[in-house]
Parts: sequence; C-alpha cells; structure tokens
Amino acid sequence: MSLAWGAVLIGAVFGVLGQLSRFCLYGGLRDWWQGGEHTRIRAFAVALAVALLGTQWLAADALLPLERTIYLQAGLSLPAMLVGGVLFGFGMVLAKGCGARSLVLLGGGNLRSLVVLLALAVSAYMTLSGVLAPLRTGLVELFGGGASGRAVTLPVMLLAALPDNAVSPLVARWIVAGLIAAVLLALSLPGLRAAPLTLLAGAAIGVLIVAGWYLTGHLAADDFEPVPVESLTFVAPIGESLLYLMLASGMSADFGVCVVAGVLLGACAAALLSGRFSLQGFESPRRMLRQISGGVLMGVGGVLALGCSIGQGLSGISTLAVPSLVAAAGIVLGALAGLKGPLRRLLA
Repeated sequence: MSLAWGAVLIGAVFGVLGQLSRFCLYGGLRDWWQGGEHTRIRAFAVALAVALLGTQWLAADALLPLERTIYLQAGLSLPAMLVGGVLFGFGMVLAKGCGARSLVLLGGGNLRSLVVLLALAVSAYMTLSGVLAPLRTGLVELFGGGASGRAVTLPVMLLAALPDNAVSPLVARWIVAGLIAAVLLALSLPGLRAAPLTLLAGAAIGVLIVAGWYLTGHLAADDFEPVPVESLTFVAPIGESLLYLMLASGMSADFGVCVVAGVLLGACAAALLSGRFSLQGFESPRRMLRQISGGVLMGVGGVLALGCSIGQGLSGISTLAVPSLVAAAGIVLGALAGLKGPLRRLLA
C-alpha cells in the first residue's frame, strides 16, 4: 500500500468514527465540566491509552524511529509550547471544536466549519512562514529555545531518577507506558457499559494513531526517499491542504494532506449514509466573528505548540515526550479558561 492511499484510508476511518461517535477533546471537556457527562472524555482517554501502548510497542520492536519525530526534535521551547497550547485550547472553545472536529463537521454539511478551517489554515501558514513568523521565532528565542539537546522523554527522566543500572531502558519504557495506560483505562472503563460504542470508537482512533506511525515509520521507510515520521495531527496539514489546492502542479500530496482528504471523505460518507448530512450556516455575524477568531487562535497556537488536541494530545503524548505533555497541558488550560474562566460569558 502506498503512503498516500494508506493515509487516505486512515483519515477516512477517522472521519467515519468522528462522525458517528462525536469524538472530540473539546466536546469531552465541555460535557464533563459543564454537564457532568464523562462519556466523550473517557473515549479520549481510551484512545490515548491504546495509542500510547501501541506506539511504545512499535518503538520497542524497532518499527518506529521515535527520534525522528517532531516531538523529540532539538531546540524545543517548553514555555512557547505552553503558550501555544493555551492559545489553541482557547481558540478551540471559540470555534466549538478543534481542527479535526471541524473537518468532520464540514463533512456533515456544517459550513461554519469551513470558515474555521480557512482561518486556521491561513493563520497557521502566516505563523510558520508568513508575516507572523518573526514573532514566532522571537517568542521561541525569548523563552530560551534553540538548545542543541533532544527533547526529554518520561522514561529517560525515570532512568535519571533511579540508581545506575537499576532498570534497563526497555523496562523503564514499559513502566511509564504501563502505569499511564493503566490509570487512563481504570478511569475510563467504568463507562463501558453505558456507552460501549463510543469507548470502542475511542480505542479504534488510538489504533489509527499507531497505524499512522507504522505507515510512515516502517512501511513507507526508504533510505533513498525518506518521508517524515508522523501520525495524525491537523494544524499544519490543514494549512498544507489549502496550499496544495492552490499549487497542486508544483507539489505532491504528503501524508498529512492525504489524511485531511480522507477525513472529509469518510465523514461525508458516514453523514450521508446515516442521514445526518445537513447544510448549516451562521446564526449571526457575532457567531461568525467568534469562530473565525477561534480558527486564527488555533492556527497560531497550534504552530507554537507543534500540534493540536490530536497531534499533541494523542500522537505527541504517545511518544512520551515531555514537550508534548506541556503542550497538551496548555491546550487543557486554554479550554478551561474558555469554558470555566471569567471570559466565558463573553463567549456565549
């Protein structure tokens, strides 16, 4: 299977699952904090547990070179990633969903999500290489980015805290991964009887994270034509997809662009077959401005944080990289500020 078709397939399955289960970190946090409903946040936790165990298994069997992923690159600025996460999380509340959720909603006919995605794509590329790029690099330098060492992982931190040769790196990897996964599953499985399909959808999305790593890190590995080792993430790929639509003759569709296309196709097919497809627009200019603002914050914040609620919250954390934990914490804090903070009345 080629990289492109594999990515389309992974994206399509994600789109179907997202459409049928309403999988979404923002939705899960909102349900939990505002209504006391835990189903969707438990599904996210199950997805993370499965992604974590599968990713670490691939790495342990030398099927995934974790050191080549963006989450373990040199020179990461933790404060900048935290700020980016907060911006993304707050924007996620303004837009009523992250980039992945917006793609799924667009596949179901939600035209509001099209505006969000356009704002996210343009602002992401403005921050990556456009007029906001100097501000991004200045912020990273201000916060002390640019160090030569690679990002630290939780197993490395455990090894450093233990006496020399107390455990092997492999054992340290499974201690950390096993404990985190056990906690996540223990908190999530009590909801299995009430919502089995939703939690199973979460587990399936965790498998998709692993499939993305396996496809780019092993199946598509080629010393003569190396490809980035990556899994599901949606900020830069949404921007790249917009760029590809405009410049297709001068570039090729990479893994991220194909995943985005697959998500749209899968979500649209699921919506049509289930009778959920319905064209929807904005109720007022104020709502439109709010969601455009959310898209812009997600684009800027996602670039600073090197990922989104899926890219860092699932793919990044599955590598056990400390910067991913920092970015994901920022996303949750930003969502908390939007859903429970003093500004929440302005966002109604």
